[in-house]
Amino acid sequence: MLTKELVWLLYSQDELAAKNKQYLWHPFTQMKDYIEEEPLIIASGRGIKLFDVHGKEYYDGFSSVWLNVHGHNVPELNQAIIEQLDQVAHSTLLGMANVPSILLAEQLIRYAPAGLTKVFYSDNGATAVEISLKMAFQYWQNRGVAGKRSFITMNNAYHGDTIGATSVGAIPLYHQVYKPLLFTPYVIPYPYPYREGGDDAAVNATLDQLEKLLQEKASEIAAMIVEPVVQGASGMIIMPDGCLKKIADMLQAYDVLLIADEVATGFGRTGKMFACEHDGITPDIMAVAKGITGGYLPVAATLVKEAIYDAFYADYEEQKTFFHGHSFTGNPLGCAVALANLRLMEERQLVEQVAKKSEHLARVLQSFADETHVGDIRQKGLMVGIELVRDKETKEPYHWNERIGVRVCKLAREKGLLTRPLGNVIVLIPPLVSTDEELGDMVSILFESIREATREARVGVQ
Repeated sequence: MLTKELVWLLYSQDELAAKNKQYLWHPFTQMKDYIEEEPLIIASGRGIKLFDVHGKEYYDGFSSVWLNVHGHNVPELNQAIIEQLDQVAHSTLLGMANVPSILLAEQLIRYAPAGLTKVFYSDNGATAVEISLKMAFQYWQNRGVAGKRSFITMNNAYHGDTIGATSVGAIPLYHQVYKPLLFTPYVIPYPYPYREGGDDAAVNATLDQLEKLLQEKASEIAAMIVEPVVQGASGMIIMPDGCLKKIADMLQAYDVLLIADEVATGFGRTGKMFACEHDGITPDIMAVAKGITGGYLPVAATLVKEAIYDAFYADYEEQKTFFHGHSFTGNPLGCAVALANLRLMEERQLVEQVAKKSEHLARVLQSFADETHVGDIRQKGLMVGIELVRDKETKEPYHWNERIGVRVCKLAREKGLLTRPLGNVIVLIPPLVSTDEELGDMVSILFESIREATREARVGVQ
């Protein structure tokens, strides 16, 4: 790894910044804006902090895109990779196996909701979702059930950026331009209590539309995909308790599969190992990634019930094989560090700790609820969304062009906290090992930044 000292030895900060602007195209980044400012270039990490090439430290307030569990540079996770490197760095799963992939599959099934029995590996959350969709689609064909070729998704859903995952996405800003490439799912509302009259009204609107759709179209619908309990990229929207269970029961009654996208919510993030546990449900198919390796290496998995697997289990001549795979599927290095991550989570009782920490975090967050431009504070475990509004009484949002979220996060970065906004929603998703004191520090930085940015916005309007 290039340490801060080694970076300085090889290149100046100015040289790195120039190379960054010349050669890199950053994801989800308008490069015209980006190259006008000095770039943040990370050189190292320790604990829950990252350090740039100038030596400045920052809280990793969004877990390096929602995936860090134990912090950075964790000795136990580092050692797991080193030990596996002494054995083999990669070996395919196409027609053979490797030791870490087998052992990790066993542990994933051990931790997963009861009834999920098989693991299919891939590389990232989008591919885990892509596999889920293809499995659901082929499942019905393999069973000889004609016509079940459509999907249900929820408004403002985000499931990744591959073509299938984009097809079941429903955020116009991200997905509209690709519409000619995509298949078209049915879309029902994700319950959004802050904007839809409270928990009961929001849940009823969702369930009423789902039931109506199923009554009319169940015979042609293969599956519904859901971000369980927390819808992430839409702005950390929290599904009220019991709603997911009612969705699952309704789908089962109409013989439609349920796909749970646990890419962001899995591995302790919400105070349960998997978010589905909050409502005590087992999906037919579950996609996981992000926290699976503790934030170290790209590993993802799609877990299924035995009935799904059985639909593909047939004589060779029947051609029911699932023809899908990735070059680095079941990579031994990734699986080895994922095993170490799960062991460390258990040793530290980390999921239980997150549940306790989230109570403290909720108290800290609520002390800021009366802020003039804080419309709603949403939290599940260590997933937080703070929705900023121009007018608190009318819930009038800031206009997109005001970049209020961008301005808050820029100020937070100057004060030593890294995160990214979701439009007008400020996100806090810290590493799971963050202490109460560290959580308090991060929240304080956020609200200092919110006050400053909203004050500037008021002055700008005048």
